[in-house]
Amino acid sequence: MKITKYLICTFAAVILIFSTGCAVTHDQETVGAYIDDSVITSTIKTRLFDEKSIDSTSISVVTLNGNVQLTGTVKNVSQKNTAESIALKVKGVRKIKNDIAIH
Repeated sequence: MKITKYLICTFAAVILIFSTGCAVTHDQETVGAYIDDSVITSTIKTRLFDEKSIDSTSISVVTLNGNVQLTGTVKNVSQKNTAESIALKVKGVRKIKNDIAIH
């Protein structure tokens, strides 16, 4: 009797873990997509850092499913457009939302 209860509890726990632990819902990413987004973000940040005409420390980059959002501040429209152009050239970028403010 104890073995039967143990097996039932174990089976129920396994089913519960596999049915909820691997689910991907709206606005969540798979592990592969998360890694791809991390690569996109770090590539953009590196290229912004290499661009001497922009203060890259004042720009934040967030990527979700290949969609990139740029935020922060720059000195003029040219710098804002340059940051967007740099981000668009990175492999895997689907869309840019340029929310960089000019101060």
